[in-house]
Amino acid sequence: MTELILSVVVPAYREGPRIHDNLLRLLKVLDGLSEPYEVLVVSDGNTDETVSEARRVGSDRVSVLDYASNMGKGFALGYGMRQARGLFVAFIDADMEIDPVAIPTFLSIMRRTGSDIVVGSKGHRLSIVHYPVYRRFQGWVYKMLIRLLFNLHVRDTQTGVKLFRSQVLFEALPRLAVKRFAWDLELLVVAHHLGYRKIVEGPIRLDYRFESTVRLSSAWRVLWDTAAIFYRLRFLRYYDRPVAPVLVARQLLSPQPPPGREPEETPASGPERVPAAEVRKGRP
Repeated sequence: MTELILSVVVPAYREGPRIHDNLLRLLKVLDGLSEPYEVLVVSDGNTDETVSEARRVGSDRVSVLDYASNMGKGFALGYGMRQARGLFVAFIDADMEIDPVAIPTFLSIMRRTGSDIVVGSKGHRLSIVHYPVYRRFQGWVYKMLIRLLFNLHVRDTQTGVKLFRSQVLFEALPRLAVKRFAWDLELLVVAHHLGYRKIVEGPIRLDYRFESTVRLSSAWRVLWDTAAIFYRLRFLRYYDRPVAPVLVARQLLSPQPPPGREPEETPASGPERVPAAEVRKGRP
């Protein structure tokens, strides 16, 4: 079996009208890598046509994972990442407000710098961004808060495109508690706490659209989750707790869906899916 170089997880919620064309756009970019890859679309409890439109793409490189209950973006990302097979694992928001060309750019950056994580940053000098002034102000305030609480020198923790070495996810995912709003931040905080300190920022092209499913009301929930991460890190020492290898392997082999119907995956043909990130002694 050919070893997959890249897995791309696409969490999707109420994307029905546009996800088909967005996935085609993503595939066109990834085809330019000339390396083995897979795309995992995770339908987070959708009741619209998101699943059918994603399956209509008809590519054997695209798998659609579907479960009944809406559990939040963080749960969807973790669910998809636990089934990823690539040496590198990226995610990108399904609305594609961020140009997917960032993914091959990040892969090049990671290989060149030997970094553990590459995060998309609106503050990167090469980024091209178009979004409202109030969102820029929110981002600046949140960046200052993150530096103060976690000593994490990343200007943008919430932008919806990132790339990880699979080993980082293998160690960090079983320790995460957030399921919704600040999942990205918790993953970065935990990875940094575990010793994966080489986090590099990469440029993005962002075209903000107001039909996005992200609402301003989510800001309060992000702050609440952020406070909870700080409490778990500094007071409970939650992330210092050992995670039994058996538990890690079980989570990666059989990520549990939320209550509801059993998750579906398409296409049914092709190689059998293996654990998300087997323990690798070396880094690619």
